[in-house]
Amino acid sequence: MAELHELRPSPGSVRNGKRKGRGPGSGNGKTAGRGEKGQNSRSGGGVRPGFEGGQMPLQRRIPKRGFTPLKRRIYQIVNLADFSRISGTEVDGESLKAAGLVRSAKGLVKILGFGDLDQVYSVKAHKFSESAVKKIESAGGSVTVTGKNAEDQLGG
Repeated sequence: MAELHELRPSPGSVRNGKRKGRGPGSGNGKTAGRGEKGQNSRSGGGVRPGFEGGQMPLQRRIPKRGFTPLKRRIYQIVNLADFSRISGTEVDGESLKAAGLVRSAKGLVKILGFGDLDQVYSVKAHKFSESAVKKIESAGGSVTVTGKNAEDQLGG
């Protein structure tokens, strides 16, 4: 037979939350665990995150450096050496996603020239390095730049 110290709630069971301010029998009546008086006992009381009681907050004490552009473009990088993991000769966002080389098929992709090609590929991406273009075309493949300003992106 089970002993008292061995009892555990059944898996997946959830305990009811505390019902504060519901009388002395609840253990959290009257002041509802907020103490007696003061800023934090009032409704709507308390201070905003980062407030340090009037002292100059850390966020303002530390020097600010640099600039974060709002329209930053983050490219997903794929090397030519990784093409061996792709089934087929068509390389685009979908095939790269299926091979696990990029996180998102809809994201921007840049092909870099590290590694060698063992077969002919037709590659569609948003950006290519010059060495990648040379290696793909010398292997007999084709390069297609997709997206806006397609003619500006080749070999960039």
